[in-house]
Amino acid sequence: MRQSRSFSAVEAATNVILGWMIALITQALIFPVVGLQVMLWQHLTLSGAFTAVSFLRSHVLRRLFPWRTC
Repeated sequence: MRQSRSFSAVEAATNVILGWMIALITQALIFPVVGLQVMLWQHLTLSGAFTAVSFLRSHVLRRLFPWRTC
């Protein structure tokens, strides 16, 4: 069963948003342990950049895999 483009984008976005929240919490907990001190806006900027890349990667892979297996 193939997913529509919009549904695979929604699925990828949901996955990435959940991953972003987990990453943000992880950064806030781990950075101080390893001696990194950053402001909240820096956490948001850094995690936002990785989130954008993650969304694009996830969406492209979701679109490529069904095409390559049919």
